[in-house]
Amino acid sequence: MYMLSAMSLPAAGAPGTQIPADLAVLIPRARTGLDTDRIAALYPDRRLDYFADVRWSGPLDEMVQDLAVQAFHSIGGLRNVSADHSAFSSNYWLELQVTDFQAEYSPDGGAPTVHVRLLARIGNSANRKLLGRFDADIRLPASDNRMSAIIAAFGSAADQALAQIVADAVQTIKPAG
Repeated sequence: MYMLSAMSLPAAGAPGTQIPADLAVLIPRARTGLDTDRIAALYPDRRLDYFADVRWSGPLDEMVQDLAVQAFHSIGGLRNVSADHSAFSSNYWLELQVTDFQAEYSPDGGAPTVHVRLLARIGNSANRKLLGRFDADIRLPASDNRMSAIIAAFGSAADQALAQIVADAVQTIKPAG
């Protein structure tokens, strides 16, 4: 079982720079074929398959939600960020869609390129108004065609995509908050 972490994200900003806003990160929607705990591989013939005998630590949608919450906590900027199943109400929500989260092999062979693409929408809970849409599309080559190198590339790509989403979300909430 492999677990990605948002550990390499930049540290939170200076104290006192928080926006007085609460954000709920909704459970992401994963594209068909990615809505599993299996680690996906896309081959040159456009066939989506899974690496044998390896899995994420949980279903991809739950893992991405956890990573997103961690990313918001690591980078900072908002008063409170929680998963959508929190008992506390939030004045903003973030909806993620996982459209790509696979290792892609080229016809040339060799190590794959990891592709992580997240689409995000952020809105105001009070009036149900959509405030913004963001797209984070990251492709990173794995350093080797070994599972440890592929997982490392997934971690870096996910961190970069989530850092983009967090920055865009905080900038959108700042004037609205």
